[in-house]
Amino acid sequence: MDNKAINKDYYDNVYSKTDIDTIIKNIKNFENYYKDLTTYHIDWVGFYKNNFHKNVKNKKILELGCGNGTNSAILAKLGAEVYANDISQFSEIIIKKLNEKLTFDKNINSVSGDFLDANLESNMFDMVVGKAFVHHLTHAEEDLFMQKIINILKPEGVVRFFEPAVNSRMLDEIRWLVPVPGRPSKLQINKFKNWKKNDHHPERDNSTSRYSKIGKKYFKEFNISHIGTLERFSRLIPNGHFNLSFRKHAYSIEKYIPKYINMKFARAQVVDYRFPKK
Repeated sequence: MDNKAINKDYYDNVYSKTDIDTIIKNIKNFENYYKDLTTYHIDWVGFYKNNFHKNVKNKKILELGCGNGTNSAILAKLGAEVYANDISQFSEIIIKKLNEKLTFDKNINSVSGDFLDANLESNMFDMVVGKAFVHHLTHAEEDLFMQKIINILKPEGVVRFFEPAVNSRMLDEIRWLVPVPGRPSKLQINKFKNWKKNDHHPERDNSTSRYSKIGKKYFKEFNISHIGTLERFSRLIPNGHFNLSFRKHAYSIEKYIPKYINMKFARAQVVDYRFPKK
């Protein structure tokens, strides 16, 4: 199967098992839930970094890779007019149920199937966002996505992606040696080989340099910030209060680490593109 088919098959399986009732319960307890996510969990802390939540009200936003719909629901609760896209057929079913059970200023619009095939108007969106989405694309797919994003964004449009950062080969090799939930150590040769064979992520460059190259090619302005230099060590700490406390303080302390060091050792990056080159 090609990369697109692999991801569709994988995420159809994942999202067919989504506990929608729990998502609904969490969104109904929005203030506490949002605070918890953006205090402790790196993907949410990163995505909403620098008070991003203050910039979405009344904006027309397309979320790529919307998955189980949680972030689309959060954006809608924050006052955005949200269009949610995912290659999995089950994401559309989830979005429909969220609209039925939750109250938004504007219901979430579902854009089903392959984004490249979606019928979307030029200059339609204020923002296009994705949380841990781009690294599922091959480089060729990424370029096609960016070309379409340029077309559907307004001239003053903004893109925000939260993505893994791989900026140190040495650190990356060490990372493969340490087993984490869902991924064996590279030293466990047979287990690692089997995991790699079934991994749904394509071989691609996830460095800051790659995202900078895309920024220079398609946008007039871009900024990339990093997160997780210290937080990455939380994966070695058992889940519980100490783990949460460690992560919370790690995000605060990381702000004082020189940018070059953060770029080299952070495990994630927040990519902001502005003003598409039409």
